[in-house]
Amino acid sequence: MRLLIHENSEEASLWTAWHIADAMRERAKDAGRPFVLGLPTGDSPRRVYAELARLHREENLSFANARSFNMDEYVGLGADHPQSYRRFMRENLFDLVDINPVHARVPDGMAADLDAECARYEKDIADAGGIDLFLGGMGSDGHIAFNEPGSSLLSRTRVEALNMETVEANARFFGGDAALVPKRALTVGVATVMDAREVVAVVFGRSKARALKAVVEGAVSHMWTLSCLQMHPRATIVCDEAATDELMVKTARHFKEVEREELAAFRRRLSGKRP
Repeated sequence: MRLLIHENSEEASLWTAWHIADAMRERAKDAGRPFVLGLPTGDSPRRVYAELARLHREENLSFANARSFNMDEYVGLGADHPQSYRRFMRENLFDLVDINPVHARVPDGMAADLDAECARYEKDIADAGGIDLFLGGMGSDGHIAFNEPGSSLLSRTRVEALNMETVEANARFFGGDAALVPKRALTVGVATVMDAREVVAVVFGRSKARALKAVVEGAVSHMWTLSCLQMHPRATIVCDEAATDELMVKTARHFKEVEREELAAFRRRLSGKRP
C-alpha cells in the first residue's frame, strides 16, 4: 500500500484527478475496452471531480468510453432528491462530462427488492469486466463506502445499517438534522472494492487523523474497513499533511522518502500548469 502525503487537500485532489485521467487516456488507446471506474460521494472527492470536469472541458479528456459504478446510495431517497447520491454525481461530474448516462450506474435506493438490486449490481460490475480503478474516501471511523465498523472483509454489495457516527457526520447535508438522515444504505462490499484492479482513497483533514493511523499503522481489521487496502496489490491512499497528525514521525518520514520521486514529478507538472 502506498501513502502519498501532499501539503494540502487541493494538491492531493489534483494528483488524484490527473492519475485517473492518465489511466483513462492510456486505456483510450485500446478502443475495444471501456475504462470502468468505481466512484464515491461526499466532500473529499468534490475537488477531484471538479478537476476531471475541467480536464474534459479544457484538455479533451473524454468519458465516452468510460463506465462507472458508484459505491453507495441511501435507502429511500429517489434519484432527484437533493441529497441522493445520484443527484450529487449528476451535479458534480456526470452532467459535466461526456459519459453516457446509461453507463453511469448508482445503486437504486428505491428498488422494491433491495437484496435483488444488490445482487444485480454485483453482476453488472462483473459483466462490465470488473472495476479498473476504484476511487474512495474514508469516514472518520475508518470505513470505506458504507462498510461500517464490524463489516466483513469478505462482504459484497448489500443493505447496511448506518451507525450513529456516520448519521451525525452526514447530518450537515440535511440541514444539521440527524433525524432526516436515512438510517440504511446500499453499499458495495469490502470484497467488491478489493476486486478492483486499482484502488485510490483520498483522506483529508485532522478529523480523519485517528482513523488514518489505524488504517496505516494498525493491523487489517473489520473495525477499520479501509485497512483492507494493506492487502491490495495496487492501492494508494492520497492524503494531506493534516490527516497525518496521528501517524508516528517515522511512518510519515518513511512514506515521504519512498514517494519522493513521485511527489517531485507531480510538483514539476504542477508548476508547469500554474501561470
